Amino acid sequence: MREKRDVDKQRAPRDLILACRASLASLACLALLVGCGYQFRVEGAGPTIGGATATSSSTSSPPPRLVIQTLENKSFEPNLETRYTNYLRHEFSSGSGAQIVTDSEPADLVLSGQILSVILPTLSFSKTTTLESRTEVVVTVKVEETRTKRLVWTQMSKGTSEFFVTTDLNFNRALQNRALEQAGRFIAEDLASRFLLQLESGQLEKPTPLPAPDSVDSNIK
Repeated sequence: MREKRDVDKQRAPRDLILACRASLASLACLALLVGCGYQFRVEGAGPTIGGATATSSSTSSPPPRLVIQTLENKSFEPNLETRYTNYLRHEFSSGSGAQIVTDSEPADLVLSGQILSVILPTLSFSKTTTLESRTEVVVTVKVEETRTKRLVWTQMSKGTSEFFVTTDLNFNRALQNRALEQAGRFIAEDLASRFLLQLESGQLEKPTPLPAPDSVDSNIK
């Protein structure tokens, strides 16, 4: 029994030495891996949707500040200028690339325009009455620099919308008003998209001549 205890006492330091050697070997391997550059680290901006590289927003120029004045109504249709001006402000604020501001705020550009005409041609009729009609509205606008009054953009747009005619005069008027609203919204959307193209192409930096009075660039239905 005493001999067995002596053997165990001799083995204990040897096992401790082997364990220490194993620990030192593990630490050496870890240090070697770190020294060789095997580090678990994520660098860079990471992947982007569509593979496009991320660009800094500070490099892009701010949108121009645009005031939209109330349109001048030269048609026979009363109270149309307020609604059409609101349509323009709504569409330009969301789809023109410009920042819409009020008259009391600083602005780079100012938009003014006119409702030139509103006509109601007949589309279909019977021997006694009209069955279907159409509203055709023509609007022209221009954009000038606030400080220099230089003309930078002008555009004419035409919007149309059809409606049926009934024997009820009040209902017909409601249908006609609805068609006028649709034509105005079409015009506002068309002008906002055209202004955006002009802005993105850099053409706003160049003066634009006024179009001929009888020319209409768009016919939206």
